[in-house]
Amino acid sequence: MSALFDELEKQARTLTRPEKASLARILIEELDPSRDAGAEQLWIAEAQRRYDAFLRGELEALPGDAVMARARNRLK
Repeated sequence: MSALFDELEKQARTLTRPEKASLARILIEELDPSRDAGAEQLWIAEAQRRYDAFLRGELEALPGDAVMARARNRLK
């Protein structure tokens, strides 16, 4: 790698966790130009809708292990 890359990596390692997450998000977005700009907001709205339904007792919470096992079985 270049000296510039090495220096950037060194500096990136000194960032806080939230700063690293923001930097990673920016870099990933640049690598995927086909990304739908509104998709993130749609996912946030969907997550909020599901959370509200859970709070109202309309959705059942499932253990993460059970959900992951079901997903793995569907992929087989």
